[in-house]
Amino acid sequence: MNNQYNPDGFIPKHGGYERLLSYQKAEAIYDGTCYFCKKYFHPYDRTIDQMVQAARSGKQNIVEGSMASGTSKEMEIKLTNVARASLEELLDDYKDFLRNRKLQIWNKQHPYYPQLHKRITTPNATFATYQKGIESPNPEVSGNMMIGLINLTSYLLAKQIKTLEDEFLHSGGLRERMSQARIEVRRKQS
Repeated sequence: MNNQYNPDGFIPKHGGYERLLSYQKAEAIYDGTCYFCKKYFHPYDRTIDQMVQAARSGKQNIVEGSMASGTSKEMEIKLTNVARASLEELLDDYKDFLRNRKLQIWNKQHPYYPQLHKRITTPNATFATYQKGIESPNPEVSGNMMIGLINLTSYLLAKQIKTLEDEFLHSGGLRERMSQARIEVRRKQS
C-alpha cells in the first residue's frame, strides 16, 4: 500500500515513496553498489558489508520515513536525514576506493564529466540507464558513476528535507491535527 489515506480522519496521506526521485536514485545506488562490491572486492572483505549496508540504509530509510510521515513529520525528517547520512558514508567509501587505487575522482573540469552528468540526470531513469557506466570494465568509470549518483541523490534528499521542514512550519504536525479534529467533533456535537 503505497498511499495510505483516510479522507475522514486527521492522519494525512503518506507513503508513495516509489514516486520520489530520491528513492528511485537510491534504489539504483543500492543495486549498483551490490554489483560494484562483488566485482571489485575480495569476497571476505569487510568493506562489502559496510558499503552494501550503507546503500541499503540510504534506500530503506526513505521508505520508512515516507511511511512514518502520516503520524510523525519529525520521524520523516529524521529518517530522510539518516538516508542522506548513510549515502554520504557510502560516497566516502567510493572516494577511498578510487584514491587508494590511484584512480581519478572526476570533477566538473574532467572531460568525461559532462557525459556523466547527462547520464545521471536522465529523466525517468532506472538502473538500466546507469548500467553501462556501473558495469564498465574500467573501475574509474564505475566508481565515478556511483559517486555522481550519490552526489545527486544527496542533493535531492537535502531539498526533500528542506521541503519537509517548510511543510511542518506551515501545516504543523499530528498533535495539532488531532486537537483540531477533536475541537471540530465537539463543535458538531454542540
